[in-house]
Amino acid sequence: KSDAADADATCEAMNRPRMRFVAVKSADQQAAQMLAKLRAQFIDRRTQLSNSIRGFAAEFGLIAPKGLSRLGDLLADIRADATIPDMARDMFETLARDYAHISAEVAVLDEKLLAFHRQNEVSRRLAAIPAVGPVGATLLAIKVTDAHGFKSGRDFAAWLGLTPKNHSTAGKNRLGVITRAGDEMLRSVLVAGATALIQHMRRGSKRVWPWLQALIARKAPKLAAVALANKLARIAWKLMVSGEQYRPIGATYPAPVLP
Repeated sequence: KSDAADADATCEAMNRPRMRFVAVKSADQQAAQMLAKLRAQFIDRRTQLSNSIRGFAAEFGLIAPKGLSRLGDLLADIRADATIPDMARDMFETLARDYAHISAEVAVLDEKLLAFHRQNEVSRRLAAIPAVGPVGATLLAIKVTDAHGFKSGRDFAAWLGLTPKNHSTAGKNRLGVITRAGDEMLRSVLVAGATALIQHMRRGSKRVWPWLQALIARKAPKLAAVALANKLARIAWKLMVSGEQYRPIGATYPAPVLP
C-alpha cells in the first residue's frame, strides 16, 4: 500500500488473531484457472459472433431458429440468396471464418478441460452430484483452491453469491435479494445446471430429491434454480472437505462391521 493509513490498517489486521487469509495458489492451480477463464472468454466471443451474424442477416430478411446448431443453415441461406449485395456477402464470410476459428478453439479447450477432469480426483467425485457434471465439477476443482478455508457450506454458498443479503439489526432478521457476489463464472454454471435439472423434473422425472418437487410447486422457476444451486454448492463443499463420495438418496450401503 502506498498510503500510510492503509498500510497501518493492513498491519493491524495482520496481527488480529481471528483474521483469515486466502490460500496462495500454486503455479499449476493458476494455469488451470487460466484455462477456465480463457474458455469462458472464447465462448463469449462465439456467442457475440453468432448474434452478429443473426442480427445482420435479419436486416436482409433472413431469420434462423435459436441455437448454435442452426447457424450453419443460416449461413447456407445467406450464400444462396442472390439479392444480398456482394459487400454484405463478403462481410458475412468474414464473420463465418471468425466464428469457425473460435468454435475450433473452444473445442480444443473443452478437450483440455475434460482431460483435467479425468485426472483430478476431486473433480471426478464432484461430477456425481446431480446437475453438476464434468464442466461444473472441473470449475469447482479449479476455482476452489482450499475448501477448508470456509467454516461451513453456507459460507461457501455466500462466497458464490447464492445467499440472500442480510439487513438484520437490533434482533430483527431481514433478508434481501440474492447477493450475486463472488465468482460469476462458477455461480452461473451451478445455476444453469440447476435450471436444466428443474426442467428435467418438470417433464416428469422424479429421480432426484422429494423436497425439490415441493419447491418447484410453490416457487418461481428462477427462485427454485437459485435455491437448488445453493444446495449443490453446499453438497460440493462437504464432499471437498470430507473427501467422501456423493451418495444418492435411496442408495443402499453395507452396514459397518463392529469390532
